[in-house]
Amino acid sequence: MAMKIRLTRMGSKKRPFYRIVALDSATRRDGRALEYLGYYNPMVDPAEIKVDLEKVKHWTDRGAKPSDTVKALLKKAGS
Repeated sequence: MAMKIRLTRMGSKKRPFYRIVALDSATRRDGRALEYLGYYNPMVDPAEIKVDLEKVKHWTDRGAKPSDTVKALLKKAGS
């Protein structure tokens, strides 16, 4: 089973809010996540990013690959 760390969209129309989640790569974008790792809110200035780096490390050690967007967010968050 290929694991991914990616964003799932929350929030209302034209007010996006994203959760950073770990899930199976075959799961749809807003499907059931295995674990919530943090969130990203682009609607505030500056954009708000909160990530539990220990959980991210746990999932990457288990073989989860972050998406390109999540990789950039993790770099901004300081991992």
